[in-house]
Amino acid sequence: MRSTPYTFLEKQRTVMKHIKLGDLAVSRIGLGLVSMSYAYTGAGTDDAESIRTIHRALDLGVTFLDTAEVYGPYINEELLGKALKGRRDQAVVATKFGMISHAQGGAAKLDSSPANIRASVEGSLKRLGTDHIDLYYQHRVDPNTPIEDTVGTLAELVTEGKVRHIGLSEAGPETIRRAHAVHPIAALQSEYSLWTRDPEAEILPLLRELNIGFVPYSPLGRGFLTGQIRSTGGFDDTDLRKNNPRFTGENFQHNLRIADEVQAIAAEAGATAAQIALAWLLTRGDNIAPIPGTKRVARVEENTAADAVELTAEQLQQLDDLPPAVGASHDEAGMRIMER
Repeated sequence: MRSTPYTFLEKQRTVMKHIKLGDLAVSRIGLGLVSMSYAYTGAGTDDAESIRTIHRALDLGVTFLDTAEVYGPYINEELLGKALKGRRDQAVVATKFGMISHAQGGAAKLDSSPANIRASVEGSLKRLGTDHIDLYYQHRVDPNTPIEDTVGTLAELVTEGKVRHIGLSEAGPETIRRAHAVHPIAALQSEYSLWTRDPEAEILPLLRELNIGFVPYSPLGRGFLTGQIRSTGGFDDTDLRKNNPRFTGENFQHNLRIADEVQAIAAEAGATAAQIALAWLLTRGDNIAPIPGTKRVARVEENTAADAVELTAEQLQQLDDLPPAVGASHDEAGMRIMER
């Protein structure tokens, strides 16, 4: 069904719909850049294709582009900076700080101290080739720095014009409330998809209450929900999925059944599995902007076309009723730095 995305693309509106993350307007579907430089098999091997993908996304009305200083580290921000030369005004640039410690010579650890934030933002601005960051996220909550101190420093950067809006990632309800009391939080970025439903119980209601937008990362289950991954044999040693509990052993075989169910609904709807997974997310609220990641033009066209997919009530119910994925969403080290 490889021609399907282009069928939807022909039907797609000339201008993609936008939603608000707090007061920040973004395209309803964004683009995650991590796989272009980091964490996935083949990352960093074809910057020219990655830049073409970013440009194609902009052409399709995707304004919301997501990166982080730790992706590479640093080279993903540099890549985005190159891609946006002459097109900066078309993009809403989101990046993240706090997983690279400049104070400790670049050792990878959590550090959201005021001094590290200021070092981080200057580096990101230079690599991105811009004078401001539209949405600046704390990548993970730093247990050694009060969130009030972190957000207070970010608020100063907003006053200085270096940052337009503030975000958090994988923060728990108490931290979100405390942060929002210091300065409005525009968005929370956390994992959310058909096989990661954790935010539904507490996080999504809280965000609606506080008028905070939600940005689901890994909305396609790190590629699993596309139905294209039938084994892990093609993952190289740099691929974070190689040791992800959901991709190993019996968990992998169990989770294939979820991907197969999504594929069956896709065949019925005349769409791809990726489009179905994204279309489902778009029904979860009017303050949600998923950021599917890819480094390929064809995939960004496919993902973006999910904006035109309409699911029936029966299909939505089938998707809602899918069983949860078996296995933790991150390896042991990754789970330790996530608030719940």
